[in-house]
This record gives sequence, C-alpha cells and structure tokens, in this order.
Amino acid sequence: MPRIFNQYVSAQTFSLLAADVVVMTLSFLIGIRLRYLGDAELWGYYSEMPDFAYRIAVAIGVFIFCGYYNGLYSPRSFRGLTDQFFKLLQTLGFACFLLAMLYFLAPALRVGRGAFATGLAAVLLGVFVFRVFSDLWWRSVVQPETVAIVGDGGLAAETAHEIAYRRDLRMHIAGFIALRPLDVAVAGGEVEEARVLGPADNVEDIVKTHRIQRLIVADDRGQGLVPFKHLLKVRTRGIAVEDAHSVITSLTGRIPLNAVDSSWFLFSEGFRRSRYQSAFKRLVDLVLSSIGLLCSLPVMAVTAAAVKLDSRGPALFRQRRLGLNGQTFELMKFRTMREDAEADGVARWAEENDPRLTRIGGFLRKYRFDELPQFVNVIRGEMSFVGPRPERPEFVERLRTTIPYYDERHTMRPGITGWAQVCYPYGATEEDALRKLEYDLFYLKNVSILFDIAIVFQTVKIILTGRGR
Repeated sequence: MPRIFNQYVSAQTFSLLAADVVVMTLSFLIGIRLRYLGDAELWGYYSEMPDFAYRIAVAIGVFIFCGYYNGLYSPRSFRGLTDQFFKLLQTLGFACFLLAMLYFLAPALRVGRGAFATGLAAVLLGVFVFRVFSDLWWRSVVQPETVAIVGDGGLAAETAHEIAYRRDLRMHIAGFIALRPLDVAVAGGEVEEARVLGPADNVEDIVKTHRIQRLIVADDRGQGLVPFKHLLKVRTRGIAVEDAHSVITSLTGRIPLNAVDSSWFLFSEGFRRSRYQSAFKRLVDLVLSSIGLLCSLPVMAVTAAAVKLDSRGPALFRQRRLGLNGQTFELMKFRTMREDAEADGVARWAEENDPRLTRIGGFLRKYRFDELPQFVNVIRGEMSFVGPRPERPEFVERLRTTIPYYDERHTMRPGITGWAQVCYPYGATEEDALRKLEYDLFYLKNVSILFDIAIVFQTVKIILTGRGR
C-alpha cells in the first residue's frame, strides 16, 4: 500500500490525481481546438506558440492546486457523484479567480478568453465524466483487500476501528485471530465472539479459508503468545504481515503511546536529523519568516489597531513558553483575551468559545492572525516555522509527570504551526495534550523539508476554511 511521509495513501487518491492531470490537459487542448475548428490559421498560431505548453501547464497546475484544497483528492470525504460535481464547480471557480489574478500580474501567461472558456467547459465535462466511470470502477470492479487481525485485546480493537475509519483504503476486516484461548479472549470484551475466526495456532488454515491477504499482529500483552512459526510460513507464501503499531501510525499519522515502549523508539526507523538538515531548516526559517514579516506588516498594523480599539490593554501579548531543550522564551502574539483573563494568577488552557475572549479575539484565532508576531520569534532563533507548538511551563510541569515521553517534544525548536495543529487543531485537557504529543512524536520521527512543506499547505487550507480555533 502506497505511503507518503510514512502514512497510508489510498490508491484511489493517486489514480484521481494522475487521471486529472491527463484528462484536464487533453480536455483543455480539445476545447481550444474546438474553439478554432474553422480557423486553421489561428489554431496554427496557438499550437506553434513556443510557450503554449507552458501556459497550459500553469493553468492545469492551478486547477490541481485548487482541487487539493477543495478535497477533490480525498475519497473518504466524498458523498456521492453530486457532491463531487459541486466540488468540481467550486474548484474551477476558485481556479478561474486565481488565474485571473495571475494573468493580471503576468500577462505573458495568458490564454485567449475564447480559448480559455471552451477549454474550461471541456475540462468540466471531461473530468466529471471520468469521475463517473472511476466511481463505478472502484465500487464494482476493484475488490477490497481482506485483512485479519492477530490479537484479541485493546490494541486489536483499536486497529480495527482505525481501519474502518479509513474507508478510502478499501481494507475489509474479515475478523480477529485469538492469541488467548477462545473463551478467555471473548470474555475480555474487546472483540465480539462472532468476529473471532479461530485460535492463532490455526492461522494457516484461517488464511486459506477466508482468503486473507494481510495479517496485522496486535499483541499488546507481550506474553509470548504470537505464533511466529505459523506467521513465518504464511509470510513466505506471499501474505503480508505487519505490526499493529506501525499500521496505526501509518493510518493516523500519530504514534499510539498506549501501545509502544522505549525499545520501540530505540529500534524503529526515523528520528534522524543531520547537522546539514538542521542548518537548511534554519535557513528556510529565516528566509520565510523575513518575507512573512515584511509582507504581513500592513495586516499586523491593522490588527494591532483593532485589538486596541476593541478592549483595554496592550495589542501585543507576551507569554513564557518552553522551547528547544526546555529553555524558556517569550512568545509574542496579538492579545485575544481580556486583560484580566488570569487575574487570579492561575494558568488555564484556552477553551473552545472561551468566555475570556475579546470580541475580536475569536476571529483572530480562527484565521490565525494572532500568530503573526511569531515571525519575530523565528528570526530570533527561539522558534521554527514548523514544529511542535510551544507550551507554557506551568502546564509542562504537570504534563511531564502524567504523559510518557512528553519532554521528547523539546528536542526540536517549537513551531508557528505543526503536524499536531493541522491534525488535531483544538485541545484543552490532558487527554488532548496526550493525543497532540502522539502527532508531535510522529513529526519528529518523520521530519523532513518536504513534510514541512506539506504541513504549511495544510495550515493554509485550515486558515482559508476558517477551521482554526
């Protein structure tokens, strides 16, 4: 199964993306050809234009970019062909808006209005017709992969739950293979009796009978009950065998702390950061933050004025946070709460619809305007553009005693945005802190410049859709 940044990505996503590039290109060319069907001279002018292919590629690239942000390549979010059609219309509308601005700034990239209009109509028709056939293909022809989970405890149940949630991966769970005696396994209550295929000693027969294509070993007790001899036999016959910890990590983009120990961290792949990688990341941070600070100065000026007019107190808010290697620094942001939000001196997590928010505070948080001053923190070297979000020392003292491996998140500079923020955008309890740490550790395990770029794209998507807290 294909993976990107150690996460499962459905084959349908890849096929839709690749097909859209081909179908959009062909449809655009056909549309332009139809526009000049009776005018060989004008068609010859377009087809012989030196940068004609480049102009088409730019337009298609903008369409694909808008499709990504509008969920055209997220099969698990589809709610039928009607939903896909309206998403396609929205995508093309937004793409036209972006292209209009691009053509205004760079006239050399323009495609003629008539040619663009017919090309756009052809793209709409071509892509939607392909999606109709693609939907029929994935529903009727492509069979789901049959999976059995070797285990009968909480880890097995969690694995089944996460697989069921990722319907786009088309994995069918045939059932569970019990590691303990059947009566004990069923009495545990984590798995249903009707879904138990048999005991682990019969794994070879179970694989043949139920035509299992993939086995996922979910042993969360470590009692030596896993039938390695039998699993080796089915593995050498072509059946995929995976560890549940790795599967959950790839399914969810987080490391399940309830199912791993120190040895897993020591011997699993990842957690590699060279000096050159760190230096390059720092260089990118400086460049992006300097550009971001300069470009956002007008917005910051308006925001500061709005904060001052909205409520009493300073526009800029400074708060102690823990950064790299547990060093404290002053995080800067625009004030979004009343000046007396913590008048009693007790540190509190921000809550959804927090009553302490000012009238403009909710808007600033929703669209992340309050974070803009943190470009200064990045330039100072206290933060990075992407990384785990910095936490207050008061909360860290409590969390490091209740959550395992919590201090590992301080081995990297904290970020303006991060993997936990795009996957789990709101948190106000210790349980939320645990889940966000699982995402942070996944990021530390798979950190790379490309992963950072993907996180930035996801952050922009969240800002544009107003999904911030």
